[in-house]
Amino acid sequence: MIKLIVSDVDGTIVPDGSPDINPEYFEVIKKLREKGIQFAIASGRPWASVETAFYPVKEKIFYIADNGAYIGCHGRSLYEFAIDQKLVKKAIDMGRSQGDLEIVYAAADGDFIDSKDDALYKWLTEGYKFHVTRVEDITKLDVPCIKLSFYKKENIEEATRGIYEEFKNDLKITCAGDMWMDCMALGVNKGNAVKMIQESLGILPEETMAFGDQLNDIEMLGQAYYSFAVANAREEVRKAARFQADSNGNNGVLKVLKQLL
Repeated sequence: MIKLIVSDVDGTIVPDGSPDINPEYFEVIKKLREKGIQFAIASGRPWASVETAFYPVKEKIFYIADNGAYIGCHGRSLYEFAIDQKLVKKAIDMGRSQGDLEIVYAAADGDFIDSKDDALYKWLTEGYKFHVTRVEDITKLDVPCIKLSFYKKENIEEATRGIYEEFKNDLKITCAGDMWMDCMALGVNKGNAVKMIQESLGILPEETMAFGDQLNDIEMLGQAYYSFAVANAREEVRKAARFQADSNGNNGVLKVLKQLL
């Protein structure tokens, strides 16, 4: 019997950065909860963005935000995992030395950028629905950083290869889409966040269903027997999953949830 369902958002439920969730998801989540099945959204987005996107069911879901660096539910933070501030500054400095990388500094209660790119700011606030504050210099912030994200419109993996090599033993670094590379504290990932929820609720991986499309979803899929990669997922993700759902453009996750109901 399925007792917990976990799904990524960008690339899995919607195209990357889309603000619009098919409203059918809200009705399906309500029906699943009526049957006693827990539902969690596991995203690289911050919790505020998850709550905005899933507003009609915000009180019925768990938030696994910032790739597992934040775990909570509506109105309550359960766990937050910050990066050592010295590592944050070193990673920012190296990212800036690349020249063409934008950087988002994620704190538990909001995100910060010092970029002058108005189009990026608009996409973050209107597309992802981030709560973004523009500052003069993100290295001067004194709030704990739970995720550091590097952005480039294309070839993000190649552009951040040096960062990966420099910090791979000190940070959890994972690709979160074609344009994003995310850095968290060691041990932080969606899979460990799902495990914490499972253990707190007495739910087994054999009673868990999960959906994903990107490298930052692989650990999460490993925590669920019923692991699904959407059809548009990366090859590595399809290999890691036991099952395949239709693409995000064809509402693949919704189709599986309806079949489960």
